[in-house]
Amino acid sequence: YNSSAGSLAFEIADFSLNLPPGSRCLLSGANGTGKTTLLQVLAGKYMVPRSDVLVLGRPAFHDVALTNSGELSYLGTAWRREVGCAGSVALGADIPARTMIYGVPDVDPERRNQLVEMLDIDLDWSMMKLSDGQRRRVQICLGLLRPYKVLLLDEVTVDLDVVGRLDLLEFFKYECETRGATVVYATHIFDGLEGWATHLAYLENGKLKRGGRIEQFAPSLDPKLYENQKRDGLIEGDVQNKTRLLELVEDWLKEEHGDRKKREEEERLNPAPKKKEVKNPFGNRHMAYYR
Repeated sequence: YNSSAGSLAFEIADFSLNLPPGSRCLLSGANGTGKTTLLQVLAGKYMVPRSDVLVLGRPAFHDVALTNSGELSYLGTAWRREVGCAGSVALGADIPARTMIYGVPDVDPERRNQLVEMLDIDLDWSMMKLSDGQRRRVQICLGLLRPYKVLLLDEVTVDLDVVGRLDLLEFFKYECETRGATVVYATHIFDGLEGWATHLAYLENGKLKRGGRIEQFAPSLDPKLYENQKRDGLIEGDVQNKTRLLELVEDWLKEEHGDRKKREEEERLNPAPKKKEVKNPFGNRHMAYYR
């Protein structure tokens, strides 16, 4: 992917990362660094030049069948809407969860039942009476009903309890290993991710600062090595490894924060010369069209 989307909320430039089928990539970076924008661009949420964003060799925005078929699936922020001065509020309607889930056509009944059971969804739930976590479970179920080839996740587990989150991560791992699906997961929550991710990508100011197989950055986090150590009793209850991934990303964040502070201090001590303003000969910019 190589694009410069200047009209977006954040510019994503010169991004290139190779993820083979079956990969589970953890997308990390500071707040405001462009993770959500990147995932939404890849998911075809923004109109960009046809050749700039290709997923499975097809233009993400222009090829509607790519998302309609479920081959490319995106799960992001919860269902919300803007209501006047109330701001962002949860979407809700007196609709049973059963109606929404069974209303999706061309779905494998066995897969649907598996998701409903795994996510612990009561099909008689009324959508207007659910908690954020319960509503999120229904959203996730709807997004996973059709088998995907590429799944983009943006903090999708933030509302789930610990057990629900770990079950979902295990499901994603199973999908990648058995069907060759690829998952890109942006999150700031690292519990349970040791031994889960195969790749790691770190964004800084809209650019890929670090990216590749996870063992390039921390050999002990290689999923195969991790599972072997756990099987041999070298890791008890994940105690020894539970913070290694967190510590790795924490060091990168601290380094980025320190570099930014240095740049800000240098700019304060050595301010750039101000550009000379060109005075408009007209009363205002609109008058320039009436000469």
